[in-house]
Amino acid sequence: MVEVLVWLGTLVFAATGALKGVQKGFDLLGVLVLATMTAVGGGSIRDVLVGTLPPSALRNEPLLWSVVLTGFLVFRFHPKVQALERPIYYLDTLGLGLCAALGAERGLAAGLGPFGVALAGTLSGVGGGVLRDILSGEVPGILYRAGDLYASAAFLGALVVYALHLLGEAALFLGALATVLLRVFGRRLGLRLPTPR
Repeated sequence: MVEVLVWLGTLVFAATGALKGVQKGFDLLGVLVLATMTAVGGGSIRDVLVGTLPPSALRNEPLLWSVVLTGFLVFRFHPKVQALERPIYYLDTLGLGLCAALGAERGLAAGLGPFGVALAGTLSGVGGGVLRDILSGEVPGILYRAGDLYASAAFLGALVVYALHLLGEAALFLGALATVLLRVFGRRLGLRLPTPR
């Protein structure tokens, strides 16, 4: 079950990274770089920070090739993919929840406390997108995206995994669900973090 979640979250992020490259007018290599960095960047940084070397994604050749294939498919069929804006939002939200929960699990395995686990989960969920934004010449969206509780949702989901970790895999599901619900309903209800006045 956990392996399926790893694959699903990674390939969803690969698609969103590739789509950003297409929107920026990058060539095929640029699109594949963004797909790969978005898909495995956050988890790789997390692995380095918790002492898992080399990062687990880099040891999973089938996953890496699937990321490249996903990037290529988005490059080739981008008009059809771009027309799926709403489903992509939900898939990205699902990827965020899955990666935050799985990152929290890695933090738990490394013996981190609640704040460390929450940071490991958040970094897993948003780190690849931060790298994607930087590589595409943008300020990372998590720093200014008012009305979209993205990193906050990942943080909450990771905390849920920590709080319920004795439930095993159910904690992963519940943490991912908490992330998804906060992001989706936060957007619908217009929830936002305070900004300076």
